[in-house]
Amino acid sequence: MVTIRLTRRGGKKTPFYHVVVTDSRKRQGGTSLESVGLFNPVARGAEIKLRLDVARIEHWVSKGAHMSDRVKFLLTSFRKQAA
Repeated sequence: MVTIRLTRRGGKKTPFYHVVVTDSRKRQGGTSLESVGLFNPVARGAEIKLRLDVARIEHWVSKGAHMSDRVKFLLTSFRKQAA
């Protein structure tokens, strides 16, 4: 099954996440099919906090991919920001 989830990057105490489409059987930091966004929870000033490619996420969901709970939450907050 294909899933859309976060994969952690960044250093100690400076988390940075990529939103990726991957096979659910792969480990969290393993290879991914496609990167569809990023999330920086410690963004300050002009840094980008959240960037998502909504069209690609919808494409993968239409193909049967499942989103993790956190990605669903980020997508709804991203849509609220855009409105």
